[in-house]
Amino acid sequence: MPIVNRIAEFHRDMTKWRQDIHAHPETAFEEHRTSEIVATTLESFGIEVHRGLAGTGVVGTLRGGRAGKNGGGRAIGLRADMDALHIHEKNGFDHKSQNQGKMHACGHDGHTTMLLGAARYLAETKNFDGTVHFIFQPAEENEGGGRVMVEQGLFEKFPVEAVYGMHNMPGLPLGQFAVRPGPMMASYDIFEIEVTGRGSHGAMPHQGIDPVVTAAQIVTALQTIASRNTSPLDSVVVSTTQIHGGDTWNVIPDAVVLRGTTRSFRPEVQATIEPAIRRIAEGVCAAMGATMTLRYERRYPPTVNTAAETRIAADVAAQVVGESNVDRDATPTMGSEDFAFMLQAKPGCYIFVGNGPGDGGCLLHNPNYDFNDETLPIGASYWARMVETVLAKGA
Repeated sequence: MPIVNRIAEFHRDMTKWRQDIHAHPETAFEEHRTSEIVATTLESFGIEVHRGLAGTGVVGTLRGGRAGKNGGGRAIGLRADMDALHIHEKNGFDHKSQNQGKMHACGHDGHTTMLLGAARYLAETKNFDGTVHFIFQPAEENEGGGRVMVEQGLFEKFPVEAVYGMHNMPGLPLGQFAVRPGPMMASYDIFEIEVTGRGSHGAMPHQGIDPVVTAAQIVTALQTIASRNTSPLDSVVVSTTQIHGGDTWNVIPDAVVLRGTTRSFRPEVQATIEPAIRRIAEGVCAAMGATMTLRYERRYPPTVNTAAETRIAADVAAQVVGESNVDRDATPTMGSEDFAFMLQAKPGCYIFVGNGPGDGGCLLHNPNYDFNDETLPIGASYWARMVETVLAKGA
């Protein structure tokens, strides 16, 4: 069963929606224009709309068959993210960003559009028994809008038996899907270590306590968390991504700040990283005569797919693109995703859909990225078939 014919018929409309959203990117919790477009578009389809979860979040509710106007019966949630990134776009096409310093460099414009396309088709056909909640989430990038929606009662207000998410993947060929049960994406934590020494003249380092040398040794020592503190059968990444300290060439500063991120696939492993960072940083500082303070934030848990829902997602993907184009044992990625909070609350599955080659910098979080509009009818068809399969009439 290939792309839904009716969805293919309004591919041009979806392309216009997507390119308009791309041209007007909005970052975390500021998706006011995007949210308004989503809500009014859903309403034009005759879908019941709820606004305000996590500020700019939108949930559209559609009931089919025996669910009737009073609800009841089975229900599932389909989620798309709406926010953009703080990136200066380098593309030159007509729909490039009109908001300086902001860009849809991760394809959330496409995710939003694919779910809108499925909503249009399902509102027209209602070929299902039950309720589908179309969840349009703000602030996926860094700020945890998915967590906020859950905390503000997403699944109490809109009860579901399972929730499903999807992300485009450059490098995965157009017309292919990739998924796996268990960990699909890693946790996401951040750390900040402030190393305090004693400043001195750069020509007389013996008169001070050098926080630069101390910080450098901490950066190196942190790599033993992965190589010596974690089982070789587990995966951990500890990346120092920022080093700040000093103002001129001939002065050893009083303090240096290190910042970075950590990733892992299992909550048990995630829990070991913060105490390991603290132990190493304190130990190095003690050896050098310096002191340190650590700020550590647990941002996103691992994105873990449940087995039954993953089988459903893979089977539905095969309906759309054929079994040979579905990788059911995809390699997980150390990227992170706040859809993880929804998967902590409900069973579900997060799947990758091919965006085609990453040529010319068309990679996620790259200033030359653009969502592939040929993916739109594929993703929308996947969502539509998901609803018609899970909430099949007469099931």
